[in-house]
Amino acid sequence: MSFEQYARARLPVLVGIARGICRDRDLAQDVLQEVLLRAHRRWPSIGPMDGRDAYVRRMLVNELISWRRRWGRSVPSPAELLDEVTPDSSERFALREELLAEVRRLPVKQRAVIVLRYFLDLSDDEIAADLGCSRGTVRVHASRALRTLRIRRTGDSAGISDPTIDEEVTG
Repeated sequence: MSFEQYARARLPVLVGIARGICRDRDLAQDVLQEVLLRAHRRWPSIGPMDGRDAYVRRMLVNELISWRRRWGRSVPSPAELLDEVTPDSSERFALREELLAEVRRLPVKQRAVIVLRYFLDLSDDEIAADLGCSRGTVRVHASRALRTLRIRRTGDSAGISDPTIDEEVTG
């Protein structure tokens, strides 16, 4: 498979990952473009791989995390400057927009785990490979992210417990 064929086929998914992890659509596209340029240069070694999708996803996640480390504290994103994008007026999308806004407020690794798990339906092992960490670390990030989202949603941290998450983290 040529790089052009791969990029054409996988671009929608890669854009979704980048936009899900990144807080800004334009920044996500810029970072994805940079990753695709690097992947193109290395395509002779990436193309024949069985796990080329996972490899490119990991490149993308690493670049997004690195970018946020370098610039996240000193340069606010355009979305932060605008404070919030106007949500859809449709009631059907209101809850989704609210949830996505809360996900965007999570720390970058927690946000990456949530996007990879719930938007791409990847397993903990696949997420661990993409993030370069252990399966347990993925579960801890997921547990903390879900707990944070529940607290923000209910406004109450008392009595929040999900036996399936607690069992995954401890077991």
